[in-house]
Amino acid sequence: MSDLCHGNLHPRVVEGLELFNAGKYFEAHEALEDAWRETREPIRELYRGILQAAVVYLHISRNNYLGAIKVYVRSQKWLVDWPETCRGVNVGKLRRDLGEAVSRVRELGADQLSQFDLNQLKPVDYDPQP
Repeated sequence: MSDLCHGNLHPRVVEGLELFNAGKYFEAHEALEDAWRETREPIRELYRGILQAAVVYLHISRNNYLGAIKVYVRSQKWLVDWPETCRGVNVGKLRRDLGEAVSRVRELGADQLSQFDLNQLKPVDYDPQP
């Protein structure tokens, strides 16, 4: 996997990360999905993992407990095998941040998810020109 991590991010990924970090998770998902669809190389699976993270955060922000848990579980197969940093994206931190957010979601449960502090949804650290 690490050989795939050299090079630049697709321009729509950079746009998606900016939207993600601005808390615009639906729009981030759309931009990241465009990059995923336009990319034929295996790096597209990293893009898929990041877009799934945006969907998890979207579900959390909309108090959709089951959606957040379901998409989190699915996202792991696209995030787990990447190195700590890939194409300038701090994938390790994203995995940890996502895991911490979902742990809090599970603690709150479906009935109290509205009490989730959205400030706990961390941005993705990345360098667009690694």
